[in-house]
Order: sequence, then structure tokens, then C-alpha cells
Amino acid sequence: MSTTNSKRFTFPLSQTTLVIIAGALILSAAMGIRQTFGLFIGPFSFDRGLPVTLIAFAIALHNLVWGFAQPFAGAAADRYGSAPVVAFGATTFAAGLGVAAVAPSGPMLIVGMGLLVGIGVSCTTFGVVLPAVGRIASPEKRSMAMGLVSAGGSAGQVLMIPLVQSIRLSSGIATSLFVLAFVMLLIAPLGIVLDRRTSVGMHPQEPAAAPLRKVLAQAVRHRGYRLLTLGFFTCGFQLAFIATHLPEYLTLCHMPVGMGATALALIGLFNMAGSWGCGWLGGRFRQHHVLGWLYLIRSVTIGAFFLLPKTSTSVVIFAAVMGLTWLGTVPLTSGLVAKVFGTRHLGSLFGVCFLSHQIGSFLGAWLGGLVFDLTGSYSLLWEATVAAGLIAAMLHFPIDDKAVSTPAIRSEPVRA
Repeated sequence: MSTTNSKRFTFPLSQTTLVIIAGALILSAAMGIRQTFGLFIGPFSFDRGLPVTLIAFAIALHNLVWGFAQPFAGAAADRYGSAPVVAFGATTFAAGLGVAAVAPSGPMLIVGMGLLVGIGVSCTTFGVVLPAVGRIASPEKRSMAMGLVSAGGSAGQVLMIPLVQSIRLSSGIATSLFVLAFVMLLIAPLGIVLDRRTSVGMHPQEPAAAPLRKVLAQAVRHRGYRLLTLGFFTCGFQLAFIATHLPEYLTLCHMPVGMGATALALIGLFNMAGSWGCGWLGGRFRQHHVLGWLYLIRSVTIGAFFLLPKTSTSVVIFAAVMGLTWLGTVPLTSGLVAKVFGTRHLGSLFGVCFLSHQIGSFLGAWLGGLVFDLTGSYSLLWEATVAAGLIAAMLHFPIDDKAVSTPAIRSEPVRA
């Protein structure tokens, strides 16, 4: 009896639950921190005399570096496990924040917030975390599990934005960035938990030994994968523009001080429900159909917010709806890739798809600053986000989501 009881309470949490919790904490730190960067545009410009275009470029560059580094980070996690990749990424991310904190000039800010943060975030976000969750969750619960991790990751945005705003106002830019660097160092060991495996996540029907080169070639030829990749560009474009420039835009609209930070925090809060909800919907409906409706709803919301008068109420409603549709694309997109191609090379395949997302992120963040400096207005970018979203919706509905058979390498003979 005592032996049975001891076994029963040895592991109060299942392997899947532990991976979900660890993944949510890693995402919460990494995504929460990068969502605060929009709060530094004004202070960097006023306190250090840097042009808005240059600051926006540094923030945009980290998105582009993230995109190009993501396939390599995903492939490294597929091959070597998540632990070393997350540890390296968290350390590099922290170093980038530290460099930005003491940057006396534009080039140093670009190196810190652009290059180093971009490499670090590629190793600590979706392309590394979600494949680990996808491999350990059963196929019927995979979309839900990914949605839960994405939802838990949104807690960082809710917590980090008011924290950074408070520290920045009381102690300055450098102190707030050093605090964020310390937070990143705290999550460095959590990659070890992502490498836990159980029989639940191992599916013998998937070709575990499928060669990456052939799988990538097959994905590039797959029309649905190409449409999914093109549509993901829009997600990055819309989110980066809003996350980077919404606080400054609301200031130009004569909204109360702090409304930008409030709006970003509300987006993170509602994203917790939205990511979980999209994961739940993806487990019950065809994921590309859910994605199509998500882009459509998001674009209509952006258009209405831009055209209607700006009030505290309209900002709150906009933030709530955007939050519900904010990162729900990620578990749906990664889940769709896993459904079609399996989980063996999910990190690599999602990483390539995510590169398109990050090219969109780069353009959304950078063009926002460039257009504002040239015209004194964000109007062109608001209109562009609406148009891009409508196009993305049309791209997703015709996607073919049938699973494909992936090639497997020949087994090598065992030699005595």
C-alpha cells in the first residue's frame, strides 16, 4: 500500500503539463519583453537624441534577424534538444538588452536591440517552444496544448509592460532594460524541461528518420505551405506595426499619458483568452479556415479603429479585439504544419514559415517609423495593415490540409 501511494504522488504533474508550464514561462519572458520595445521609442528619441527612424529600424531589425535565425534555431532544437538552444538564446537576449541599456549611439542600439535580441528571441520563442510541445502532446490535443502555451506566454505582456513603464519613469531607460535582462537570465535553465519525452508524444506512424533536406523540398512544392507562408507575412506586418507604434500614435491623437501602455497590456491580457480559444477552435475545425476568419476579423477591427474617433472606450475595445486575434495565428499555423508534415522536423518547417512572418514584422516596424518621419502621419501604414489582412484571409481558405507522406532515409545495416 505504501509503495503504491508513494508512486502515485511522486509526479503530481504529468510530463505534458510540465512542458506546457515551462514553455509558457519561456514565452512569457521573451515575448513579454519584446512587446515593451514600443515604450522606448519616445524616451530614446528625447533623452538620447536618436531619430525615430533609427530606433524603429533597431526594433525592426531584431524581427528580421529573428526570422532568418529561426530556421537554424528550430533545426538545432530538433537535433540537439531545446535545453542548449534556450540557454544560449536567453543569454544572448540578455546581452542585447544590456548593450541597448548603455548604448551611447545609434550603431550600438542597433547591435543590442537589433542583432543580439533578434538572435536571442529566435531561440526562446515559438520556433523552439511550440515544436517541443507539439512532440509531447497527442495529435488530437496538439492544437489545444500549443494554444495553452501561447496563452500562458501572453502573461508576460500583461506583467512586463506596466513593470517597465513604472521602472522607466522612476529610474530611467538603462535600469528598466537591465531588469529585463535579469529576467531573461532567470528563464535560461527552463529549456531542460522542454526536452522531457513520453510515449504520448511519440507517434510511430510519423517517419522519425525523414531527412530534413527532402522534407524542406517537399514543403516548398506544397501549395498549401506556400499560401500559409505568404499569409503569415501579414501577421508579422500587422502585429509589429501596432506593437511598435501604437503608443506614439495614441499620443498624437491626444490620448491620456499611459494609454499606449494600457492598450498594449490589454492586448496581452485578451491574447491569453484568444490564443487558448484559437487552439481550441483549431482542434475542432479546420485550422486554415479558422486562420482565414481570424485575419478577416482583425482587418475589419483595424479599419474601424483607424476611421472612427479616438476615445478611451474605442482604444479599450480595439485592444480587446486585437488581443483575441493577436497570437492565435501561431498555434494554428504550427498546428497546421504539424498536421500536414508531422512533428519530426516541425521546428525547421515552422522556422522557414516564420521567416515570412518576421520579414513582415521588419517592414511593419521600420516602415511605420519611416513613413512617420516623411509624412508626419501613420495613416498609410494603417491602411496597409487592413489591405494586407484581407489578402491573407483570401490566401488561407483554399489551403489543402491533408497529411502528406514524408520520405524516410534508408536504414543503415548494423555492423558487428
